[in-house]
Amino acid sequence: MSNWKSVKAKRLLAALERIGWRVKRQTGSHKILERQGWQDVVFAFHDGDEIGPKMLARVAKVTGLKPEDL
Repeated sequence: MSNWKSVKAKRLLAALERIGWRVKRQTGSHKILERQGWQDVVFAFHDGDEIGPKMLARVAKVTGLKPEDL
């Protein structure tokens, strides 16, 4: 069973910012996030979108996010 629960994109972005990610630039709804020592990540969700467990696991893999960070 997954440790991830569904969350809104706005909450996910806030959690990423708390662990050190910041918006480098934005084009439309696509935000490019950066963090020193990590590769840039494209965040292409709208604030109200519900992000499911599988997508959260994928985001976590490239950002270092943990379930307790949410």
